[in-house]
Amino acid sequence: MLKTYSVWGLANLVFDLGPRPIGLAILHRAALRVGLPQRRLRDRPAVAGPFLEHEAFTFADAPSSDICSVAGFSGFGDAASPHPALGATTPPPPDLPPEHRAALLAAAQAVRPADWHGPFPADTPALRLDLYGPGDIRPVWERNRWAELPLLAQASRLDPAGGHLQRAELLLADWCARNPPFRGPNWACGQEAALRALHFGLALRLLGQTPTAGARAVLELHGRRIAATPLYALAQDNNHPVSEAAGLWLCGTLAAVPAWRAAGATRLAAALTRLVAADGSFAQLSTGYHRLLLDVLSVAAWLGLPLPPAARARAAAAVGWLRPLVAPGTGAMPWLGHQDGACFADLGRGGLQDARPSLERAARVLAGGSAGWPAEAGCAWLDLRPGVAGPIPPLAGRQGGLRGWSAGPARGFLRLGPLRFRPGHADLLHFELWDGDRPILRDGGTGHYNPVVEALVGTAGHNTIAFDDQDQMPRLGRFLYGQWPAAGPLPAGGWLRDHRGNRHERRVTARGRVWEVEDQVAGRFIAVVLRWRLGPGDWQATPTGAAGPGARLSLTADAPLRIALERGWQSPAYGSVEPALVLAARAAKPVRWLRTRIELPFTDN
Repeated sequence: MLKTYSVWGLANLVFDLGPRPIGLAILHRAALRVGLPQRRLRDRPAVAGPFLEHEAFTFADAPSSDICSVAGFSGFGDAASPHPALGATTPPPPDLPPEHRAALLAAAQAVRPADWHGPFPADTPALRLDLYGPGDIRPVWERNRWAELPLLAQASRLDPAGGHLQRAELLLADWCARNPPFRGPNWACGQEAALRALHFGLALRLLGQTPTAGARAVLELHGRRIAATPLYALAQDNNHPVSEAAGLWLCGTLAAVPAWRAAGATRLAAALTRLVAADGSFAQLSTGYHRLLLDVLSVAAWLGLPLPPAARARAAAAVGWLRPLVAPGTGAMPWLGHQDGACFADLGRGGLQDARPSLERAARVLAGGSAGWPAEAGCAWLDLRPGVAGPIPPLAGRQGGLRGWSAGPARGFLRLGPLRFRPGHADLLHFELWDGDRPILRDGGTGHYNPVVEALVGTAGHNTIAFDDQDQMPRLGRFLYGQWPAAGPLPAGGWLRDHRGNRHERRVTARGRVWEVEDQVAGRFIAVVLRWRLGPGDWQATPTGAAGPGARLSLTADAPLRIALERGWQSPAYGSVEPALVLAARAAKPVRWLRTRIELPFTDN
C-alpha cells in the first residue's frame, strides 16, 4: 500500500506514524519479496494425535520436581525439564454455582467441528492468500481460536465420564487434518496462531497434563508461524506484538524451544513498555482490544510468563484504566474504537457483553487485588483468591486518550488527543455518557471490517461535530487514516484542528444530575452538524432536542439550529448492524458555539 501514496502523502504518513512502524513495515515487505518468511513456512505434513492424555497418571507416578499445586500460580515450570507442565490426575473442579456448572456443561455438549475456512481456500499458501476478496476474514479467525479447548477441559473436570476430552481430541484432529501447515486462512496471521496456542496451553494446565508428542508438534508449528513474521507484528503497534510475543513464549515453553521462550518474554516486556502508558492507556484506543490485552496478559502470566517490574507495573495500570469504564451491574463497556467481537479465555462464561470476568481475573493476576467481584467463577477455575478491592480509579484528569467525569452514578468519557498511535475510528472529541448501567449517549460500534462501515467508524458515527459533514481525517486504507488532526486536552475538555484548518473545542461540566457540553467552532467551514447517538429507549423529539426514559437533551447555539431525530446505525456485536436513533443539530456560519444540556432523572439516593 505504501507505494500507492503520493510523496506528500507518504511524508505526512511518516510524520503521523513515526519512522519506526513505517520502517518495520518496509522491512517486512522486503522480506516477503525475497521469500524469507515463505522459506520458514514450507509445507509440512499434518500432525496426528493423540493431542491429550486420556488416562492421566497419578501424583505417585510423577517425578517429584513436577509435583506442584494443581491450580496454583507456579506456571509451567522450566522449559528445560523433561516435564515442563504438571503431570497429575485431572484435578477436581472448584466449588461453583449450579447455574455456572449447568451453562458450562450445556456449552460443552454443543461443541462440534466447525466450518474452519468460510469462503477462503484451504490449500493456498497462507502468505499468498487474498484476505479480503472472498469475504470478511474476521469471523473465520474467531471460529479458529480453539476457545472450545478450555471449555472442554472445564467440562471434563465437572463431568469426567462425559466424553469431553474425546470431543476435544476429535476437534483437534479435524482441525489439523483440514488445515495443513501454513496453508489456508488460519495460518495467515501470527496473532491467530498465538491465540490458539494460548488457549491450548490453558486447557492443558486446567487438566493438569503434560503436552503429548502430538500436542508438542502442533505447538511447534504454531511457534514457527509466529516466528516467521515478527516485523509485521512489531509494525502494527497494537495488540499484535503483545499477543504474538505471549504465544511465542508459550510455544517455546511447551515445545521446548528455548530461543522462542526467551524471545517471547523479551518482546512482550518491550511491547508493554512501548504500547501501555504509565496511566494504563493502550496504544489501541479500544475497549474491546484493551480487554483482549488484559485477557492475554493475565492468562500468559498465570501460565508462568515472567514480567519484569516495569512491564508488570504497566500491566497493572492497564487494569486500572479499564475498570471505571465497566458498568458495575452488567459488565457492559462503551463501544470505543474498534470492536471485533473477541472473547478470549472466557472461563467465567460472561460472554462478549460482560467484561467483569476479564477485569476481575486481570486484577488478581496482574495487580494483586480485585475489581470488586469476589465470586467470579472464572477465577475459581484458576484458584485465584481475591485480593482487596481498592477504590475505582478516578476518572478526572486522565490524559491517556480518554478523559472522564463522574457525578453520582453518572459517568462521562471524552476521546482526546494528541494521537501518538494510529487511530481506528475518526472519533476525536466523541463524548459518551452513562447513568449507572444505562448508556445515555453512546458510540455506534464497528459493524465489520470487510467492508468498512463508514457510517460507524467515521466521524458521523460518533458524538462529536463534523465540519461540512466530512471525516476528521481522510481514510488511506482499511485500518489507516492520514492527515491526523492536531489535538490535545483543555482544562475542562479537549480540542482539535483538522487538516482543513477547522478548529473544535469541547468542554464538559457536571453539576449533580445536569451535564453540559459546550462546543466552540472556528475555521473555513460552511456548516457544522452535531450528532448525539441516543441510548436504548423510547425517545421523542422536542422543540429543542429530545426526551427519553433516561434523559432530556436541550440544544442552543448562537446561530439558527435545525434539530431532528434521524435514523442512524449501531453495531451491538461484530457483524451485526441495526438502526439507531441519532439527534442531529445543524448550523451554518457564522455559528461559533453550540451548547447541549443533559438532564438526568433524579434518584432516591
